[in-house]
Amino acid sequence: MSIDKIQAQVKGAVWRGIAQSGVDLSALSAEQQNRMVEGITTSVLTAVDEVLEDVRRDQPPAVDLELGDDEKVIWQGRPYLSLVESYTLTTERLKIVKGLLGKETENIELVRIQDIDVTQNLSERIFNIGDIHVRGADVSKPSVVLRNVTDPQKVYEVMRKAWLAARKRYGLQFREQM
Repeated sequence: MSIDKIQAQVKGAVWRGIAQSGVDLSALSAEQQNRMVEGITTSVLTAVDEVLEDVRRDQPPAVDLELGDDEKVIWQGRPYLSLVESYTLTTERLKIVKGLLGKETENIELVRIQDIDVTQNLSERIFNIGDIHVRGADVSKPSVVLRNVTDPQKVYEVMRKAWLAARKRYGLQFREQM
């Protein structure tokens, strides 16, 4: 579900809660009422995301037997407001794990990545989240999206540096055809 839909659902719940509470807001202008509901919505979503992050952090770390001796974790994250998807960037690959009970794992070798882009719409910019689009040379799944990543510009730069370092380590260079 997109952040816009989640935000609209929470905003609707806030308006219903105000209506059910019987609180008289007639002293406030319509603009002030909307600003109040926007502020409550943003605060609630931020608090829920922090709770989800605390829950994830309190879980015992999974032992990743797939990591090689010289492979190191560079960054770990998850989509905003999600507990069923996680991302791990290592010095060798990008690992995407989805699922709560059953798990689906996808690995993308950094040397096979061809392009990385970031997109953010207005509501995502408010929450400092965005999508990172990764395109690679894998025929079965040529692109993946890391959705609703917190601080996407910073993550993009970390990912870009790891990607370039992996290509350099394996002696791969960029060549453009004219």
